[in-house]
Amino acid sequence: MTEPHSVEGLEMAEHKASESQSRPQEASTSVKIEGPMSLDSAQAPTGFSSFLIFISKLLTWVLFPFTVFFSVKIVQQYERAVIFRLGRLLEGGEKGPGLFFIYPCIDTYVKVDLRVVSFSVPPQEILSKDSVTVNVDAVVYFRICNTIASIVNIENANGSTRLLAQTTLRNVLGTKTLAEMLSHREQISAEMQRTLDEATEHWGVKVERVEVKDIRLPHSMQRAMAAEAEANREAKAKVIAADGERLASESLRTAATVLSETPAALQLRYLQTLNTISAEHNSTIIFPLPMELLGGFMSRSQPQPLVQSPGFIQNPPGYEALPQQM
Repeated sequence: MTEPHSVEGLEMAEHKASESQSRPQEASTSVKIEGPMSLDSAQAPTGFSSFLIFISKLLTWVLFPFTVFFSVKIVQQYERAVIFRLGRLLEGGEKGPGLFFIYPCIDTYVKVDLRVVSFSVPPQEILSKDSVTVNVDAVVYFRICNTIASIVNIENANGSTRLLAQTTLRNVLGTKTLAEMLSHREQISAEMQRTLDEATEHWGVKVERVEVKDIRLPHSMQRAMAAEAEANREAKAKVIAADGERLASESLRTAATVLSETPAALQLRYLQTLNTISAEHNSTIIFPLPMELLGGFMSRSQPQPLVQSPGFIQNPPGYEALPQQM
């Protein structure tokens, strides 16, 4: 009964041993695949390389007065120098700013500018999400943040960043509608900056800022948008005028109600009207009269019905009107 268990135990032990042996290999392969080449580790020079280095150093010190012009180099405050010795990256990485020393014939160096560089992205003809063709240009600001990576990992960091900016502009704006392009420029610029920064990180490039300069529309689209904007403005103006008339009518109705209920208010309005008329240059003299007096005159001016006495005969029979004497 114990033999089957022992066989199973041996099989499990062999399986665990095979897994433990395969795991280090997988880890080593994953380390080799991840990321760009290792920049800090430098291979030891071979025997022939060591001999060439020794000869170069010896000749440099023997002929020092003459080799000083070829050995001493200067880089500015905004520059760094990446040195290669016999084609390999020199241990210690970058040099500068200021003076640094190289050995002729075996050392070469490349200067890298650390200042912020700006360039304009040429106008790109882009088809928006809502099938509108627009021409868009932008400006990109970037700088070198890792000098060794910008030399070792890519041939031309500046030119590659320019080309990548063009494709990124087309890809990002191709997912936006025309309204989003016109109203969300800051969000589009921020999205382009993040995309470029992630793509150029292993190149040693840091994208500082991206700005969309101009969005040019076709002439037919410009006319259509102008007509739409004009129609919207006219509609708003009509709505505002209608609201004004409504408010004015409500105010007039309230004023009429107040004037009808208060005679003194009507008298005050009458005096204000006289003041307005007299302010202008005219030859008419106006004498303000009380409203009560005008009311009395108005009542007297109305025709009174004739009241006839019972014995009064207006035109007796046989009466003839005499002709008037001129």
